[in-house]
Amino acid sequence: MANHAREDRPRECCGLLVGVRGSVLASRRAANLSADPNRFLIDPKAHIDARRDGRGQGIDVVGFYHSHPHSAPVPSPSDVAEAWYDDHLYAIIGLEGDAADTRIYELRNQQFVELTVTVVT
Repeated sequence: MANHAREDRPRECCGLLVGVRGSVLASRRAANLSADPNRFLIDPKAHIDARRDGRGQGIDVVGFYHSHPHSAPVPSPSDVAEAWYDDHLYAIIGLEGDAADTRIYELRNQQFVELTVTVVT
């Protein structure tokens, strides 16, 4: 995800998180259909394809990611207003400093709650 964010900079990048409830197994890039470089709109076809591809493997879309090319990975008012999937994960990659800073949130009752995550390789 950090590489995707760097490659698409100065535009926001976006994609999908696939796995099972509570675990992200992979990320999938999606086209950003927004004409505004400071916003994102995930291509609905990428979302449908990820769900279809995952069915046979017992996985599904469990969340989404996007970048903040010029700011910290904190949900913006637009991020909150446009988040529709309760109990899904939302990763934001901030490129404000030298290193990418990624934070994971869960949407609960239209509020973002930051999570502590464990990375298993």
